[in-house]
This record gives sequence, structure tokens and C-alpha cells, in this order.
Amino acid sequence: MSYIKFEKSQVVNLEYSLSREIIRTNRAGSYASTTLVECNTRKYHGMLVCPVDELGGERYVLLSGLDVTVINDDRSFNVGIRKYKGDYFSPKGHKYIEDFSTEVIPMRIYRVGNVLLKMERILAHYEEQMMVRYTILEASESMKLQIRPFLAFRSIHELTHANLAANTKVEFVKNGIKSKMYDNFPYLHMQFSTKAEFIHVPDWYRGVEYLEEQKRGYDYSEDLFTPGFFELKVKKGDEIVFSASTKEENPRGLKGKFSRMMTGKIPRNCYINCLRNAAQQFVERRGEDTLIIAGYPWFGSWGRDTFISLPGIALARHGLDLYRDVLDTQINKMKDGLFPNMGTTGDYSFNSIDAPLWFFWALQQYVLNGGIDCCEKYEKSAKLVLNAFKNGTAFNIHMRDNGLIYSDAPGKALTWMDAVVNGTPVTPRNGYAVEINALWYNAVCFALEMAKVEED
Repeated sequence: MSYIKFEKSQVVNLEYSLSREIIRTNRAGSYASTTLVECNTRKYHGMLVCPVDELGGERYVLLSGLDVTVINDDRSFNVGIRKYKGDYFSPKGHKYIEDFSTEVIPMRIYRVGNVLLKMERILAHYEEQMMVRYTILEASESMKLQIRPFLAFRSIHELTHANLAANTKVEFVKNGIKSKMYDNFPYLHMQFSTKAEFIHVPDWYRGVEYLEEQKRGYDYSEDLFTPGFFELKVKKGDEIVFSASTKEENPRGLKGKFSRMMTGKIPRNCYINCLRNAAQQFVERRGEDTLIIAGYPWFGSWGRDTFISLPGIALARHGLDLYRDVLDTQINKMKDGLFPNMGTTGDYSFNSIDAPLWFFWALQQYVLNGGIDCCEKYEKSAKLVLNAFKNGTAFNIHMRDNGLIYSDAPGKALTWMDAVVNGTPVTPRNGYAVEINALWYNAVCFALEMAKVEED
């Protein structure tokens, strides 16, 4: 029995379903996110959102969504949904939803006349690839599926509009096409596990609106590009896999890959399994780095949040290997005794006075959970932090004669109360911040304990 259960009456109620969001990550910087009914309500939503190295490693929405139309008895039923100006939704495919589950992967069953269509989505780990499996559970006769992709090719923080610079052409690959709207982007390969006819009818769908952006006071209307649509003949029992990826796939292997990726998935059938699934979504491996993401959809890796959350996230499932990988990544980025406050791709800010002190707390949790090699691995780094704070480092962070840590950096907010407006901290905290000195005391005490153990 599902731990998280959604009734049909809840899912088809837009007031309810549009306020519930789903996110799945690939553990390497990419994610897929939308609402229960696949109506995007944020500019951050998308079926395939990837970091693009050529553009600084920031995340970009490549594939915004897919419209699926069931054609049966010469009648067409579009099961997609988008919002336009006012309270106008078109199409209104949510009304065809018969069942919804997210216990293993997001799954929807649509009832259209005598057709029962199941759609399941999965994001490949450590690859920029989203796959959708379509299964025809019921159908009285042969029918067609028409699948139309909507492309954005823009930053998660921006919106796009119809423009002449967009490349509206496509190139054919096996069982599909590839498209690249602008230079410096990767190609988006859209392929099927079986032959599909593609009809190239490029067009812009204008004025798509995002409810949550409107509530936040941001621009909320954009135009989405569609290069055309795929058409497939299907019948009862057919199973078809669609792939959207930054690299070309072998169509013959898509069904097997989808099934293999399902193996080992932890079902969200109890509270602890929900926590385990949630914890691993925040782990991101990019190249040699192993990072903890501070939050989705717009946060990156933050030093303070990394050290605070590391025990819970790493020990929830992965154990000490992940713990060490994250610590090592942070240590490799340390500068003058400070850890990056923000940044994921090399453009780091070190304006966090407490991140180095939370590092000591994370070391304490490491020891408490079996990290017997703590001194051997992290003594040097710990001493660098202690000496930097004692002798002085950036932002006028230093220890005074009274043994307390003092900082004074005009225009900077170095503690967790880090909001700055027009160059002025909202909550100025220059001087002796209370929690900073509590953390400093803890760090010194832990260092002394370790020194006794190591007879240093």
C-alpha cells in the first residue's frame, strides 16, 4: 500500500494538484520537476533541466514538456495541460487522469473513451536523459499516439519568447530527431524505442503562464517552441519508450534500459523510505566533486548547509564513503581557512564566517559514526581553519585577546542572517556574533580532545 496516496478527486482538482510538486534528480546536476498533473507552474519546472558546461555550468531547461494526444475513432484527446492568460487552461488533459502514483516513479493512467494509457517517467542517474514509458493497457482497436515536445533552451532563472535567432530546424536520427535551438547548447535527442513518424511543423506557443512565478512577483509568461510532433500507430498491449537526452541513444536498448533503471529503486512505501529517497536527491556528483545541494529548484551547493546537513544525508543511506567524498570536495576548495559559501562551478564566494566552524561539528559527527581516521585525514585542514581564525583572515575575521571571534566587513553579511539589499546587510551583525563564538568554542574543545587522543 502506498505511503503517499493521492485520490483521483484530488488529482483532477487543479487547486489541489497544482500546489503539489514532484522533483527527481539524476545525482549529477540535472533534474525533472513539475506538478502532479504535469502543468508547469514555475519557470524552474521542466522534463529535462541540465547544467550546460559551455554556459558556465548553470542549469538550463531544455525540454519543458510533452503533449500526448490519443487519436481513436477519428477523435483526438490531448492529455496535456498548460495555463494561459487569466484562468484559461488548454488543453485540459487532467480530467482524463484515472490514477496517479509516485511510489516508485511518477505514473499516471489516463482513461480516454475505451483507451487506457499508462505513462511512467524516469530520469537516468548520472546522465542527461529523461525517459517516458507509454503502455496501452486497453484499446478496442488500433489507434495513434501523437507526441509533441515543447522546448525552452533557456536558464532556469529566465523566460524565453519567440525570436528569429532560434534554430527551428531539426536533424533526423534513428527513430527520432535532434534539435539545438541556440549555439553553445548541446543537441537534444528525442527518440523512440520503435519507429515513429515525425512531422516537422515548427511553431511557437505564446503566452504560457506560470502561477507560482506570478505569486512571487516575477515575470511569469513565456513562449515555448515546438519543432513539430511524432506520430505512432499503437494497439492494446504495446509498450513504447520515449527518450530525451543530450546524446544519441540506441533505440533498441531503450526498453531494457528503462526496466534496469527501475531495479533497485526504493519504493516510497513508508516514512523512512521517503526520507532515504529525499536524502539522495540532494547529492550531486560533478566530475571529481561530490556536493550537497542546499535546495531545489534554484539553490546550489552552500558550505554552511553542506556541513549542517551532511550527517543526515550521508548517513541516511550511503554511509561514510559519501561523507568523506563531500568533506574532501569542500577541503579542496578551502581558501585562507574559509569554505565556499555559494557556488558550484568555480565562481565561489567565501563570505561565510560559520561554514568553517560547522566543518568541526561535521567532523564530530563523523567520529561519532565510526570515522576513526578523522585525525589522520582531517587534522591538517582543521589546523588551517583554527590558525586562520586565530591569526586573522578575510573579512577581518580574527580572534581578539579575550579569545572570542570578531568580524567587521562593511556591506557584508557573514552569518546565516545573510540578506543584503543595495549593499547593506538587512541584519548587521558585525562584532562578536553569539552563535559564531559558540561554534568557535566547540571547535576549540573538539580540537583539544583530538590532540589528547593523538598525543599532539
